[in-house]
Order: sequence, then structure tokens, then C-alpha cells
Amino acid sequence: MNESVHWLYRQRNRPWLWVFLIAVLALALLPEWFVHHHPHFADQGVTADGGWGFYAWYGFLTCAGMVILAKVLGIFLKRKDSYYDD
Repeated sequence: MNESVHWLYRQRNRPWLWVFLIAVLALALLPEWFVHHHPHFADQGVTADGGWGFYAWYGFLTCAGMVILAKVLGIFLKRKDSYYDD
């Protein structure tokens, strides 16, 4: 095996990286069992922010939305490779 390849790119390390990622995500949700959440907009009938794991899935969806928005903006804002040469 070629040991000059960085350890993150080695094929044999990929399963361990997935296990590590899942463990970190599970540890991030662990405090949800011990914290009592108070919904901020309960008087308006919105209680989603008081649910279990709200900040985890809200953060994930927000991050995914920003990536999608950046891809769409890239379609309209990109320039040719020779932009500065012209």
C-alpha cells in the first residue's frame, strides 16, 4: 500500500471514519435527553423549537440550504477562466 497518501484518504480507514462520525453525532444529541427545552413561540402555537433534536436538524437543514443556495448562485455568478486576461 502506498503510505505517502494522507491517512484520511486511505481505503482501510474509511469504515473507522464513519464510525467516528456517527459517534460524534450521537454524542452531540446525548444532552438532549437531560435538557428541558422551552419553546420561544409557544404563545403563537409554534412549539417545534421545544422538540427533541430541534437544533441538530435545524442546523443541518440550514447548512444544506446554504450549500444549495451557493451552488445556484455559482451558476449565475461564475466567469470564464480568461476573465482577467480580457
